[in-house]
Amino acid sequence: MATTLAVPGAYPTIADALEVAPDGAVISLAPGTYAERLRVAGRRLTVRAAGEAGSAVIEATALDGPALAVVSGEVTVEGVVFTSGDYPAVTATGGRLRLRRCELSAGYGAGLQASDGATVEASEVRVLRGQHGLVFSDAGGTVESCEVRGVTDDGIIVRLGADPVVRSTTVADCGHRGVYVYQSGRPTIERCDISGTGDAGIVVANGGAPTIVESWIHDTRGVGIAFGPGCGGVVDRCRVEATAAPGVDVDPTANPAVTLDEGAAPKSGVGVTDGATDRNEAEVEQLLAELDSMIGLAGVKAEVRALIDEIQVNEWRRSAGLSVGAASHHLIFTGAPGTGKTTVARIYGKLLKALGVLPNGEFREVSRRDLVGQYIGHTAEKTTKVFEDAMGGVLFIDEAYTLARAGGAAADFGQEAIDTLVKLMEDHRDQVAVIVAGYTREMSDFLDANSGLASRFAKTLEFENYGPDELVMIADRIARNDDYTFAPGLSDALHEYFSQLERDRNFGNAREARKLLEGMRKAQSGRLRALGRMPSREDLCAFVLDDLLTAIR
Repeated sequence: MATTLAVPGAYPTIADALEVAPDGAVISLAPGTYAERLRVAGRRLTVRAAGEAGSAVIEATALDGPALAVVSGEVTVEGVVFTSGDYPAVTATGGRLRLRRCELSAGYGAGLQASDGATVEASEVRVLRGQHGLVFSDAGGTVESCEVRGVTDDGIIVRLGADPVVRSTTVADCGHRGVYVYQSGRPTIERCDISGTGDAGIVVANGGAPTIVESWIHDTRGVGIAFGPGCGGVVDRCRVEATAAPGVDVDPTANPAVTLDEGAAPKSGVGVTDGATDRNEAEVEQLLAELDSMIGLAGVKAEVRALIDEIQVNEWRRSAGLSVGAASHHLIFTGAPGTGKTTVARIYGKLLKALGVLPNGEFREVSRRDLVGQYIGHTAEKTTKVFEDAMGGVLFIDEAYTLARAGGAAADFGQEAIDTLVKLMEDHRDQVAVIVAGYTREMSDFLDANSGLASRFAKTLEFENYGPDELVMIADRIARNDDYTFAPGLSDALHEYFSQLERDRNFGNAREARKLLEGMRKAQSGRLRALGRMPSREDLCAFVLDDLLTAIR
């Protein structure tokens, strides 16, 4: 027979009741709001509202963690409201969790987050607020007759091989996607209603393969269902209406079986994204000329040309019916700041587009803060989103070494970003060029952060510090672009100044030249104002030795 413990009354807090309850106990919650967090580890318990559903509220908005955290064991919860702040309202890590007639609300976190082999059985559960609705990571179970409404990002996320069955569930008015399946997620979505999303209704990426049956996807700002490169799955007797065209968007390398409800098929039908690209030899030569026009960087220029030559030869071999090895376009740029790494990365992306290797060659620069999240699982989501947004072009990660764990601190989510990148780079090496950049020594430590990281990159390009001659040329070019000229003797003075600069870790290379010229502009302005007359055009354009001396004083 189950033991019933009344709270409040017999015990001052629910935590007190949980501590003494034997396995198999039923903890009954009197109507009211309980400002506490519940953590149940390795137990077999039932927690239920004594009154009608929703009469007992676990309020953890101001507390540091989820309102309910279940770790292994077997827990059943009935008729309870869970509210959290910047954490998921409910988490299940391993074990089995049953939620019945519950209501979940979160601030920055998810309504429910299941991971590490957990099995969740949710019925008549409503998620009414949160960043995400339901998140399954390497977890499974059944979601039936539930509702996810009005979350700020994705309604349901299924990733890391998770395989829940989501049945007769409504997902509505989500800020981003209704259902997002990636990293080999394999959910079954049956008779669900997905609508009002800020983007697509259902998105499948990174090896995802859902089974979507007799579901209605409608009134979405993005396409109804989108299958990314290499994804599979089944779309069977679904209705896709009032979405962006095409109703079902299938990448050329994806292979889902799609059968729509003929009575309500979208007018646009099933679309296939055209990933074909054409070579543009004239543009290739123009971009190589632009690269050659950069001051210095002889070794970098030679390496880039060698990469372009290899791509050309591989294309000739392919046309001749010869075997061509799998190519990676990922690169490592090492060296001090201000040596042109970002500029070369942009040109490299445009070259890959002109060669027909990448669809768009667009350049996206990110740093640690764009990839690393605030809690377990958030980083993988952020990193994957950034990676997907860069598909078809170049993802440039500046100061990439900051992702590596500092001193082996296990709590640093930068390692999670690295581990996620390693898998994505391998799975999509022909669809994106990832370039990581940073100081030479620190980048060596970065590559040690994951055993498979170094092998993902085709080549390392070393950007050396500029010499005095090159810095004078850079300064002269910057000045001329802004309609300034150097008075006689100024170039020699600049050379002497740049020769004396210490080239330590703080040396900014081209940035030093730009910073110096900015100081010279200010010095010139003061000098011209003191003339007592209107300066001539020659006066306005000329930098003189006194401007340099004032700037470096």
